[in-house]
Amino acid sequence: MMFDNVVDPLEKLELIDALQRLGLSYYFEDEIKKTLKNISINLSSNVAWKKDNLYATSLEFRLLRQHGYEVNQDVFTSFMDKDGNIKASFTHDCKGLLNLYEASYHLVEGETMLENARELAAKLLKQCLKQNNDQYLSMLVEHALELPLHWRMLRLEARWFIDAYEKNKDKNPIILELAILDYNIVQAMHQEDLRYASVWWKDLGIAERLTFARDRLMENFLWSVGIIGAPQFGRGRRTQTKVNALITYIDDVYDVYGTMDELELFTDAVERWDINATQKLPNYMKLCYHALHNSINDMAFHTLKEQGIDVLPFLKNLARWYYIGYKPNLQEYIDNAWISISAPVLLGHAYLETNHVTKEGLQTFEEYHPNIIRWSSTVLRLANDLATSSYEVKRGDIPKSIQCYMHETGRSEEEAREHIKKLIDAA
Repeated sequence: MMFDNVVDPLEKLELIDALQRLGLSYYFEDEIKKTLKNISINLSSNVAWKKDNLYATSLEFRLLRQHGYEVNQDVFTSFMDKDGNIKASFTHDCKGLLNLYEASYHLVEGETMLENARELAAKLLKQCLKQNNDQYLSMLVEHALELPLHWRMLRLEARWFIDAYEKNKDKNPIILELAILDYNIVQAMHQEDLRYASVWWKDLGIAERLTFARDRLMENFLWSVGIIGAPQFGRGRRTQTKVNALITYIDDVYDVYGTMDELELFTDAVERWDINATQKLPNYMKLCYHALHNSINDMAFHTLKEQGIDVLPFLKNLARWYYIGYKPNLQEYIDNAWISISAPVLLGHAYLETNHVTKEGLQTFEEYHPNIIRWSSTVLRLANDLATSSYEVKRGDIPKSIQCYMHETGRSEEEAREHIKKLIDAA
C-alpha cells in the first residue's frame, strides 16, 4: 500500500533507501524487488525525472547495483567534462556528490570513471561541509566520509540513521515511528539471543580453563548480528556466535600457545573427525576438540531434524578448510590469509542458517567456494589487520599483513597501512 501511493520514480527510490537504512526493508521485500525491477526495465526510457540530475542518477545506480542489476557506469558520462573531472555546474551539488560518492563503492574492476569520481567527490564534499547549512545533509556527508554506507554494519547503521532521519525536513513520520518501534523489538530479540549464547558459553567451561585465550563472546555475538541481523534469523545468530567463539579460542591455540607437535596432532584429529584421535593430545587441546566436535555435530543434527538434510559432511569440510589450510608463512600471508581469518567457516554456517538447504545448494557452495568466498574473506582479513595487528603482534601472534609489507619493503607503518587499504579496495 505504501508503494502504491508513490508514483514518481525518484520518490520510490528515496523510499527504498530510507527503508533500507532504517532497518525496515525486510517488511517490504516484495515491493522493493518489484519496484527496482520496473525501474531496471525502463532504465533507458522515461528518463526525464533523472536527466541532468546527479542525485537521482547516483541513487538509482547505487540501489540497482546493490540489488544485483546491471547498470553501466556510462550513466555518469554527462556529469563529467572532457578531462574526466566533474562538471563545474555540479561541484556545489552536495546531495548529488554525496550519492555519487556512495555509488562509486559499487564499482567493478576496470571502472576507472567511478574510481576517479570517488576521489573527486570526496574532495568536493569536504568543501561542501564548510558551506552547507543543512544539518541533515551535513550529518550524512560526515558519516559517509568517515565510512561509506557500503562498508557499514546494517544494524548499527539503522540505529544511527534513526537519529539522523529525525532531522530530515522531508521525513515520513509514520516510517520513523515504525523504525523506532521495530528497532526496540529486534533489540529485545538480540538480547535474548545473547542471553542464550552466554548460558551456552558458561556451560562449555572453556573460558575458565583456557585463560590464555581471548574471551570475547560479546564481540563474537556482535559480529554475528552484523552478518545476520534480521529478526527471523535468531538461530543463525546463535549458531554463528558459537562457531565464532570456538574459532577465536582455537585460533589462539594455533597462534600463541600450542607447540608445533601439538598443532599437528590437533590438525590430524580434525582431519579424521574421530574422538579416538585425541588420545595423544594434551588436556587443554582435548577440551577444544571436544567442544568443536560436539558443537558441529549438534548443528548438523538440528538441520537434519528440521530440514531433512545431512549437512555434517559439509560442516566437517568447513572445519578442515580452516585448520588444514593454516600455514603461518610470512611470504605466503595474503594467499593464506583468506583461510586463516576463518571466513569460509563463518560464511558457510551463515549460509546454512539463512537458507532452505538442499543437496544441490551444498554442492554448488563447495564447488564454487574459492570464487564466492575468497575475496570477501580477504577483505575481512586485511580489515581485521588494520584494526588489531599491533595488539596481536605484541601478545606473540604471527606477523600480520602490515608487518609483512613493512619487512619486505622497508616502508613505515603508515605507508603499509595505506597500501593495505588499497588492497582492500582492489578486493
